[in-house]
Amino acid sequence: MSTASRVVLITGGSRGIGRATAELAGLRGWAVGVNYDHDRDAARTTVALVEKAGGQALALPGDVAKEGDVIGMFDQLQAHFGSIDGLVNNAGIVAPASTLADMDLERLRRMFDTNVLGAFLCAREAARRMSTDRGGKGGVIVNVSSVASRLGSPNEYVDYASSKGAVDTMTIGLAKELAPRGIRVNAVRPGITDTDIHASGGQPDRAWRRGSTVPLGRPGEAREVAAAILWLLSDEATYASGAVLDIAGGL
Repeated sequence: MSTASRVVLITGGSRGIGRATAELAGLRGWAVGVNYDHDRDAARTTVALVEKAGGQALALPGDVAKEGDVIGMFDQLQAHFGSIDGLVNNAGIVAPASTLADMDLERLRRMFDTNVLGAFLCAREAARRMSTDRGGKGGVIVNVSSVASRLGSPNEYVDYASSKGAVDTMTIGLAKELAPRGIRVNAVRPGITDTDIHASGGQPDRAWRRGSTVPLGRPGEAREVAAAILWLLSDEATYASGAVLDIAGGL
């Protein structure tokens, strides 16, 4: 069993915002559980970056939409590091741009299973293990939402935007539910951010193509969102709970 000053699980930690958050946590000497669904090599790269930065890391395979996988990754994390202090609920997907009228049921199920059910399952496990009334020592949950939740993403990703709206609502409700149990719950809402999630939706150039529409005139960088996540996880944010923080360049 390894020990570290703080132990955090980052879902979808093998790329993008998740990877940037993991690396920044490593710079602070934290231990990081790097969850991934299928790309083991990408997860191993993130682990190496965390270790190079000065932290500890463990790659944790698992589909957040599957209850057994979620329980298993939490079990592995605690067995390896001995405890858990935080969860970054970051795993999420998009799909090719489409109107709702052209979306099939399979797409909708996958979107909501991953982005909503997955976030709920991970938050539930974190609550079970960190709540002071269940023997835990308290902790922090940071949900990664999207500014799309208040913009709606018409003609592109209305399903994605709606899934992130659910994450916003969960954040507000869970913050009130878990505050007496020693757990702070907050969210960040990234705007147009330069990560490979756009390529997975069939538009690899979307961040820079749409970046000019942002008041700051450019897309965000993963590290800029990661900095906000790390602040919410840190002891500098001990009075922040129920906050939904836009990191969106003014959108």
